[in-house]
Amino acid sequence: MKTSLIMDILAEKSKWGCVDLRGEKHELVRAVQKSLKSFAPIPADAFENNPIQLIDFFCGAGGTSLGFAAVNSVLPAFKMLGGCDINEVSATTYSRNYGTPLIHEDITKLAYEEGALETCLSSIGYDPTMPTVLIGCAPCQGFSSHRKKHWNEEDDVRNSLIIAFAEIVKRLQPEVIIMENVPEFLSQRYWKYFSSAKKNYEENGYIVKDSIFNAASFGVPQERFRSIIIGMKKEFVLPDGYLQPREYRTVRDAISHLPVVPAGVAAPNDPMHKSAAHKQSTIDVIRQVPHDGGNRPVGVGPECLDKTKGFSDVYGRLYWDRPSITITHYARNPASGRYTHPEQDRGLTAREVAILQSFPEGFVFTGKSDDIYRQIGEAVPPMLSSAVAANVLIEILSAIPTEEEINNSPSSIVEPVSSSYSSVIAGIKTRKKAGR
Repeated sequence: MKTSLIMDILAEKSKWGCVDLRGEKHELVRAVQKSLKSFAPIPADAFENNPIQLIDFFCGAGGTSLGFAAVNSVLPAFKMLGGCDINEVSATTYSRNYGTPLIHEDITKLAYEEGALETCLSSIGYDPTMPTVLIGCAPCQGFSSHRKKHWNEEDDVRNSLIIAFAEIVKRLQPEVIIMENVPEFLSQRYWKYFSSAKKNYEENGYIVKDSIFNAASFGVPQERFRSIIIGMKKEFVLPDGYLQPREYRTVRDAISHLPVVPAGVAAPNDPMHKSAAHKQSTIDVIRQVPHDGGNRPVGVGPECLDKTKGFSDVYGRLYWDRPSITITHYARNPASGRYTHPEQDRGLTAREVAILQSFPEGFVFTGKSDDIYRQIGEAVPPMLSSAVAANVLIEILSAIPTEEEINNSPSSIVEPVSSSYSSVIAGIKTRKKAGR
């Protein structure tokens, strides 16, 4: 990889946009993802001289920002100014890992209350003359397929956060906008939120592109489909996954090295390697589930599970030699899905869940056990965000892509994918199993 060339371009802004570096993209992604493994909390002054500012709204624990921090381990590009979240525990985790000021704020206040955004930006050292990357991964629960039975009810208030973020983009005019959400965000039901924000961005000079990706194709040991939206003030190409299904990392690849622990007991040297302390009745159910991908036998466990369709994964075990199912904030509870260890008679530990989300073991989570599972489940997987961050850096520095480069990159979604993307995901998985 032409690291020295990229560093030279970073150091002299007049060279930005003059060279095509896209041939280095996949090599940079791999280097960044490799550096991710050695992450440890960062000192406050670590990024002081880097040329591109980064602010992360709805930051959660900081899974998206972690990809940009990993880039810095290879190339000193991004100055981490801070992560803002309405949840104080999440904001504290972000501050703890990136050495940034604690920003515990409601984005709607920053977007609409006079002087609030300016005060916040001043407190973190924002410089309006510097290029900025603005991340806005709004909470996805309002868009989730799990809410389909509520889709005809009044819109979830969280959905308006997309518009609040668009207002902040309009005022700050960052170099790059990044949004991540569940696939349903691009479905018919929620298209109005995406299209409204996109129109706002385009009116402010941005080219906006979006697509739906499987995190497993970027090295995350988990089947996790997500929409990624990127906006820039010049033509660019979207990131693309580099792994084929036969190459996906598996549960065995990710967590088989961890020591055996009983339910509710922490490993001696790792307090996060601890599952919930299950009731004896729960453990009795789990013991009857066959190892390595087994399902709960009929007649075992609560009777209601046999009376209702759609609960086939409840108490199910993960497969050793497949990627994990999507990790959510419910992953601590075997009664919430296929969140039971492939062999051990317990649910997943916080460490296992973090690794399946591709968080490095050096990342520090704050809060109680429920807080930690929530932060992990709500995060953007860092292996995915590392690829996005590397792609963003290459696109900032590179010349306008050629027509061939655009045609060979992932295409942008221009109309709603369906009423619910969950059915489309099922079709993708069916075709993959059939080898088509």
